[in-house]
Amino acid sequence: MRRTGGEAVVSKFMGLSPNPGKQFRNLLKQPEPILAPGAFDALSARLIEEAGFDAVYMTGFGAAASVLGRPDVGLLTMREMVDHARQIAQAVSNIPVIADADTGYGNPVNVVRTVQEYELAGVAGIHLEDQVAPKKCGHMAGKEVISTSEMAAKIRAACDARRSADFVIIARTDARAVEGLDAALARAHQYHEAGADLLFVEAPETEDEIQRIATEFPDVPLVFNWAEGGKTPSVTYADLRQLGFRLIIFPVSALLSATRAMRVVLESIRTEGTPLGVMEQLVPFHEFLDFIGLPEIRTLEARYGSDPQSPRVIAGHNEGRRNP
Repeated sequence: MRRTGGEAVVSKFMGLSPNPGKQFRNLLKQPEPILAPGAFDALSARLIEEAGFDAVYMTGFGAAASVLGRPDVGLLTMREMVDHARQIAQAVSNIPVIADADTGYGNPVNVVRTVQEYELAGVAGIHLEDQVAPKKCGHMAGKEVISTSEMAAKIRAACDARRSADFVIIARTDARAVEGLDAALARAHQYHEAGADLLFVEAPETEDEIQRIATEFPDVPLVFNWAEGGKTPSVTYADLRQLGFRLIIFPVSALLSATRAMRVVLESIRTEGTPLGVMEQLVPFHEFLDFIGLPEIRTLEARYGSDPQSPRVIAGHNEGRRNP
């Protein structure tokens, strides 16, 4: 097939790595842990990429907050989450996206479709959790979990369903809050045996528990959830690196900071009538246009735009011809 120089321009505009799963797996081979801040929408994903991170985490907590303005309690459907993942994956140019896929939205048969839809959306991989649907945020009270065997079946189904062997399946257990850490670790072993590529033991409650998770799985890539204000104590990057965690996600950092910043400017407008008092805190308008890709649009317009001398149809009228 004949290839043109314009493909690079279009590729940059559209995003979507040709093999995000392989890209992510290559990152896992690096000596340093992968830092993946949570994107709650396409704009925050672009900001994460601009900041120089190697990966993006599509946060389900942030998706519920940004799409519905509601808490993460299982209100979003599979289709809504997949569409959200697709928008985030298309917003970034060259880094993989790991997405929250909740409980897989049903039984193992439903998980098959879930995996296929997320894979088609262009993400590098997903994590599935062993909660009873409707699920809750991993740092909320009142969670319930399904049986270990049912979750293991979901993991097997997820691995069988992926079109590319590079697509990453992460098994998350929320059993720590329900059955205790011993049971959570036992579940994680079963999920790894079922084929999970990474393990995610959610919400350990002490530093000793964090260390125990790491020592329990010295040869399995582990996920650590750095959630401000959650059940897990704040630990340093150096400690997590020494313990061997391979993927560190920050699901709410950008969301919480964006919420505070918006409150500041909205309060200024409400009390003073304009944002004049906080203008210096805002990104300049033209800088923002450059950031969200207007120069790329201009390049595409220049490459594919029609001859400016030829008639164009605008708003139902033929430009270049006198209207009756």
